[in-house]
Amino acid sequence: VTRTRASRPRHEGILFARTLARRPPERRRARAASRETMASPLARVMTAIDGPALRLAYARWYNASRRSGKRGAIIILATWPIAALFAALFVVLTPILAPIGIIAAFALELSGAEAMEEHEVKRFGDAPGYYDLYPKVKPKTNRAKVPKYAKWVDSLKKSAAFDVIEGIMQKRVMVIDGAMGTAVQKYKLSEDDFRGDRYKNHTHDLKGNNDILVLTKPEVISEIHEAYLAAGADIIETNTFSSTMIAQADYELDKKEEVRDMNLAAARLAKAACVKFTEQNPAKPRFAAGAIGPTNRTLSVSPSVENPAFRACTFDEIVDAYYEQIEALVEGGVDLILVETIFDTLNAKAAIFAIEKFFEAYGTRLPLFISGTIVDNSGRTLSGQTNEAFWNSVSHAKPMAVGLNCALGAKDMVPYIENLSKCADCWVFAYPNAGLPNAMGGYDQKGAEMAEDCRVFLEKGLLNGIGGCCGTTDDHIGALAQMVAPYTPRKKHDVPEIMRISGLEPFNYVPNENDYRKTFINLGERCNVAGSSIFKKAIVDGNFEKALAIALKQVEHGAHVIDINMDDGLIDGETAMSRFVNLLVSEPDASKVPFMIDSSKFHVVEAGLKCSQGKCIMNSISLKGGEEEFLHHAKIVKRHGAAVVVMAFDEEGQAATEAEKVRICCRAYKLLVEQVGFNPQDIIFDPNILTIGTGMEEHNNYGVDFINATREIKRLCPGCKISGGVSNLAFSFRGNEPVRRAFHSAFLYHACKAGMDMGIVNAAQVEEDVYEKMDKELLEYVEDVL
Repeated sequence: VTRTRASRPRHEGILFARTLARRPPERRRARAASRETMASPLARVMTAIDGPALRLAYARWYNASRRSGKRGAIIILATWPIAALFAALFVVLTPILAPIGIIAAFALELSGAEAMEEHEVKRFGDAPGYYDLYPKVKPKTNRAKVPKYAKWVDSLKKSAAFDVIEGIMQKRVMVIDGAMGTAVQKYKLSEDDFRGDRYKNHTHDLKGNNDILVLTKPEVISEIHEAYLAAGADIIETNTFSSTMIAQADYELDKKEEVRDMNLAAARLAKAACVKFTEQNPAKPRFAAGAIGPTNRTLSVSPSVENPAFRACTFDEIVDAYYEQIEALVEGGVDLILVETIFDTLNAKAAIFAIEKFFEAYGTRLPLFISGTIVDNSGRTLSGQTNEAFWNSVSHAKPMAVGLNCALGAKDMVPYIENLSKCADCWVFAYPNAGLPNAMGGYDQKGAEMAEDCRVFLEKGLLNGIGGCCGTTDDHIGALAQMVAPYTPRKKHDVPEIMRISGLEPFNYVPNENDYRKTFINLGERCNVAGSSIFKKAIVDGNFEKALAIALKQVEHGAHVIDINMDDGLIDGETAMSRFVNLLVSEPDASKVPFMIDSSKFHVVEAGLKCSQGKCIMNSISLKGGEEEFLHHAKIVKRHGAAVVVMAFDEEGQAATEAEKVRICCRAYKLLVEQVGFNPQDIIFDPNILTIGTGMEEHNNYGVDFINATREIKRLCPGCKISGGVSNLAFSFRGNEPVRRAFHSAFLYHACKAGMDMGIVNAAQVEEDVYEKMDKELLEYVEDVL
């Protein structure tokens, strides 16, 4: 340590001297033993024929079978050739034991058997194992059983349409109607037709505002609906694509009563047409979908080139507009909600927020369909997300079906539907345009040609629903209905249970359970005012361009997620958070990674969540304010679709010991999974990395307590993740950067062995400071303190 930094403070040298004086001798003895080698042939035979090794192998097979009977069966079959070598000894037993083993493997999975300890086998002459070198972090024996958590049950009932639509999609491909605008154009309506008597003296031109035709020309809209139903459509959309106060402001019709009347009339017209055709053929029920368009505003893109952080409207304004629309559509009798033509995922998240808010007030859920729009062959939405990142952002809504529509013809849409079909665990649909537009903006592709282009969707088994968007008419829908009739629909499938977050691109976390350090998630700390004095000064000075440059550098240096925190007395946290996240979103090289929105003030965190189209990590909530507040905050975070960090705090204070950390985290986990319905994969615990090496005896075990708590929390709370602020560990050594970095490297090495998934770190240093490359003498001193 002296060689590392000549000018180190005197108290550090004293501390290390004390530590060295009481260094545990077992580590030195274990390392010396590792140098011994086996020489005799007898020792080699003892290693080969090893009863404890066989018991370890059995324990591993047993635990593999608990997780997956199929995997356990495959292991049995894979070991069959080995068993055949001993056929002379087991000629009678092996044909009997193998089937019994296979049956037992599936029985273990189905019975929910408890895990068996996999004790490492110590053979004669072996080098000391990890727990021989570090006995303080060795798992305890006789640990508590993993609790059986009650399955969350949604308190809201489902509408009657749920079971009917689910049943149809399992049996055949459903057909969705075509474009309303294309059909309206055929009527060649005049300005007077659009105005009718209701808007005869309106001060703004109304031609082109198709949504008001449900009030001024309802017979035209009814004819269009019935033409699509007659062509074979199972689902027709209400003529409400722009029926929000925000969109209707372009026509000076942004009044609550006007918008309500549009949605109510549109829903009743569509529902009436569906009832009429269902009565004619009850074997083919028809459904009215309440169409919710994207509005003519975007929450992720600034309308001002000079000010990329500026937004023309707020998340809350979009939510309010959608809520009013949904309320009227449901009152008018729609069977399902369709959020469509999503070019900005944040708008869709606002729609989902409004829908969930309405369902809670209404007491009943309606089926929800969500449809994104890929704007070109880049495979991204207008706001820059890939379609898998889009799915990660909206999957919290648990839609009945997800799909893509508009912008592309069928041929160009195939790879994106194929990808969506793989990553989505719900039904999938598509309603492409009638090819690509011609030079005049029209569409030339006829129904039969479009149907043939769409055939590939069915041949690949990608869809459960199909329809048409721009340029399609009842002829196109009729051709599609005939084409899909003989095909079997896509089978709904499960997806691996992992944490899925997103920026512009998806981040799907698949941990390496044998070495968590290899898959460790670097949460970049340099956009945290507590983690970077340079960043703090930039925010205080209002130099957001400099702050943005810091974020970009973090991503370049390996940050997988950007941690953003504005908690400082000199900063208006809510304003600064909104402005900075809006600015980050406008920079693709920064916003391609997910954000961790970080604050001790819930309103500041929520302000950040309202600005990000990706699926964020929210940091943090805790039981400090009691269960009622905890559950309230958790429900809001879930409605935003974010993963959540839970701090190990409760009403009694901060958890410091292993037992306190485990107790609080298990309590929080139970509340989240049983009462909120939070996905366990999206629950991240921060069991508090506290400072060691302070000279105070009671702080000495903080590092060991965190490591042991990490292992136990992950065992008792299946699916959860573990995080922490790594720089907290070595605050005692501020100013001695080589020592601090050695502490961080050593701590991550040991914490990741216990299952730590992520941490708020200096991404560049974490990538550079590989444990195996650390100075060995320094490392030994550091590990003594740790």
